[in-house]
Amino acid sequence: MEALPRETIVDVLENRLREDILAGRHPAGSYLPPERQLADGYGVTRTTLKHAFGRLVQAGLLETRHGVGTRVRDFARLGGADLLPMLVRHSPDWIGEIFEVRRSVGALIAERAAVHATGKQRAELRTLLAAVRTADSADAVQLADVEVHRALARATGNRVYALLTNTLFNAYLPVRSALVGPFTDAEVAHGRLEPVVEAVAAGDEIAARRAAEAYLTATERIMLEGLA
Repeated sequence: MEALPRETIVDVLENRLREDILAGRHPAGSYLPPERQLADGYGVTRTTLKHAFGRLVQAGLLETRHGVGTRVRDFARLGGADLLPMLVRHSPDWIGEIFEVRRSVGALIAERAAVHATGKQRAELRTLLAAVRTADSADAVQLADVEVHRALARATGNRVYALLTNTLFNAYLPVRSALVGPFTDAEVAHGRLEPVVEAVAAGDEIAARRAAEAYLTATERIMLEGLA
């Protein structure tokens, strides 16, 4: 095995081990080689290896049993959503499934935001929407759009929706340059999102849900066409 660079060594090792597991080089249910052998193979200390193992245990990829060894877990059954960014980089097929969840959760968030948003949150949404129109590049438009959706999630009053929103964005923002299609024209992007914000600001949950469904369906189609 190739020795790893010394910079951010735990991060690099964690990513390498994740990739090896997701690629099936360490199959679910199998035990990893003994720690000393694995550390020597990657050119790291056992302490570094243990730190990387700790992260992968938290992510649901590994389980360590004292005196037995470290085994690869069935991530599809036991893993957490924090694996999504790695899974997307490993296989773009995950994007379609992420968008399916984005569509259903996003519509529900808009509906709940229309019911629970405070006056201050409605004003914040309009301010963030205006920033979409004035953004000066496709990437900036896309990131401004993201902030509107984060604010919608906060406006539900349910912190779990905010965390779910963060999880979904964290999954595909690292590859956002391939998904920039809906954001190349700031005016069009603003117009596409405006009905969602206005319905939420008006407190109309039915209109907010419908507007969000239309927005999410349209942007998903454009992004998937860009990937194709």
